Amino acid sequence: MIEYKTFINQLPEAVLEAVLTLHFQVFEGQERAQLIEEINETPHLLTLVAYEKDNAIGYKMGYRRKEGHFYSWLGCVLPTHRGQGVAGHLMELQHEWCRANGYHTVRTMTYNKWRNMLILNLKHNFNIVGILADNAGVPKIVLEKNLN
Repeated sequence: MIEYKTFINQLPEAVLEAVLTLHFQVFEGQERAQLIEEINETPHLLTLVAYEKDNAIGYKMGYRRKEGHFYSWLGCVLPTHRGQGVAGHLMELQHEWCRANGYHTVRTMTYNKWRNMLILNLKHNFNIVGILADNAGVPKIVLEKNLN
C-alpha cells in the first residue's frame, strides 16, 4: 500500500534526506549542497512524498510563484514504481492542495527528454505556454494549468 504525506515549508531532516536520495537516483548533474540550500531557502514550499513500507518512492515539490500562482518545481518516482499512478496521484494531491489554499494557476517546466513527465502534464490538462532556454541553451517546455 502506498501512503502519501504532505509537508509544508521546512522539511524534517529525515524527509529531506529521503527526497534527496530519490532525486539523485533519477537526476544527475546537480550539486547536492546547492539543492539542499535551494530547498531550505524556498519560501511557501509544499512537498508531497509517496511512501511504500516507510520507504520514499516518489515526491513532488513546489512553491508559491506569486499571489495565486504555484510553481511545480521538482519531483520524480523511482523507476521500479513507475506506471502505477504514483506521479499522477502526487500531481492530483498537489493541485487539490493548491485549490484549497487559494491558488488558481500551476506552472511547471520540463525538458523534451523527460517525455513521460511532459505526457503526464498534458494528460492532466496543462497547456504548453512557451519555451525557454536553460543556462546551457537547451530548450525547456513551459506548461501551465488553470485550476478553476
